[in-house]
Amino acid sequence: MKNKIELEYSINSSPKILYTRLSTPGGLSEWFADDINIQGNIYTFIWDGSEQQAELVTKKENQLVRFKWIEDEGNTFFEFKIHKDELTGDVALVITDFIEDDEKDDAIDLWDTQIAELKHALGL
Repeated sequence: MKNKIELEYSINSSPKILYTRLSTPGGLSEWFADDINIQGNIYTFIWDGSEQQAELVTKKENQLVRFKWIEDEGNTFFEFKIHKDELTGDVALVITDFIEDDEKDDAIDLWDTQIAELKHALGL
């Protein structure tokens, strides 16, 4: 059984620019995977020669991108949600993921590393 985690990262970028990095093959390959191939709604993410396929299940422009790993059973997914604070204008990226209990620390470390790459790609 996998458990849901939510991680929030402050990103000093516009939702439109951030969304491009979360939803396009070119944007995702800058920080999330080494390479990405797309056929329809199926994204093949490539890391160090290994591949994992995910289906793009939800996409809302400048707000949300949700993928479901093809190999995973059940209602698990990973999601990028862009939240803009209406008062301050601050932009946050909320990541939802499903992980095994014993992988929580490793998963958080991995996301921290990925988000550092994303910020670097954004020039932050």
